[in-house]
Amino acid sequence: MRILIVLTYFQPHKSGLTVYAVRQARALAALGHQVTVLTSQYNHALPREEWDAGVRILRLPVAFRLSKGVIMPRMPFWAWRLIGESDIVNLHVPQVDAALISLLAKLRKKPVVLTYHCDLDMPAGLINKLAGWAAYCANCISAGLADVIVHNTRDFAENSSFLKRYLDKVRVIQPPILLKPITDEDIEAFKAKSDLLQGQRVVGMVARLATEKGVEYLVEAMPKVVQAIPDARVVFVGEYENVFGEEAYKQKLLPMIEALGEHWAFLGVVSEKEKSAFYQLCDVLVLPSINSTESFGMVQVEAITSGTPVVATDLPGVRQPVRSSGMGEIVPPRDGPALADVIIRVLEGSVTIDADDVANLKEFYSPQAVAKAYQDLFQDLLEGHE
Repeated sequence: MRILIVLTYFQPHKSGLTVYAVRQARALAALGHQVTVLTSQYNHALPREEWDAGVRILRLPVAFRLSKGVIMPRMPFWAWRLIGESDIVNLHVPQVDAALISLLAKLRKKPVVLTYHCDLDMPAGLINKLAGWAAYCANCISAGLADVIVHNTRDFAENSSFLKRYLDKVRVIQPPILLKPITDEDIEAFKAKSDLLQGQRVVGMVARLATEKGVEYLVEAMPKVVQAIPDARVVFVGEYENVFGEEAYKQKLLPMIEALGEHWAFLGVVSEKEKSAFYQLCDVLVLPSINSTESFGMVQVEAITSGTPVVATDLPGVRQPVRSSGMGEIVPPRDGPALADVIIRVLEGSVTIDADDVANLKEFYSPQAVAKAYQDLFQDLLEGHE
């Protein structure tokens, strides 16, 4: 099967959407399919074309940006050509080009699968609002033209102001979760590298420092947590400096974070192996997201399958890993005091992790299982187009 995957950002860019797409593309290629990724050359240093794990990656030059979106003048030409060479088109949205590509695919009579990641909740500012409007319009057109819309959970789809209009097209496929295998020596090496993880009860957070992540509510919760558990410390893993579009948010948070002193530390971006070690060293992972820009939160499954309990907010989709596994607790969004109470409860041992359940979850969320689900979906669509 010849599969064309189109999205705005691909590796080495890091976000939940791109991580999903990378794992999906590699796993489909491993099943023997011919996979091409069409994406942006968002950084001029990136090669225009390369191969990775059997996946062909084509990057198009960016003329200018519209908030977090990019405009690629060569997209119509390359999309038309590559759609003609493909059996099926898989679009990861939100992306501004989705409407055009869906239309071109329909003109070439190729099935279109939309992988819908999240609703958009754009920050203030005219440019951001224009970008949000453009992405919303693109979503509407591409969803109308799509044969199937894939999302992680039915829970999110039924509660999404956008997706609930297309429930007859929605197919649930779980996101691909993959952690680098590590040894006890890897864990010890990571501990030795960072004294932030020694002699503390680690409240972990893995994210970009971005508005939708609700970091301020974890900051608000920590004084109460520290009062009950004096050696508790937040260790924040992920991009926190120069996050595009989030500088004002960071400046708002910094005074509050600095007031926590040694009870908050930024570890920055770590390798995949180090991230696996980090989960094992956490006492709890917190996902305090606040809006529908967060529709699942793959990091919480990564933590759970590492044997670490999770505290997640009660948002559609986001609450499902904890609900289905029982390996964590759910807290109302935007509620620092409630978040503090739940973190304290988990640190005091309210959640147990069952090894057999963890093994089953690893299999269910494996990229191989997800790729097989996509393969079956694509095959059904192709048979229907014959």
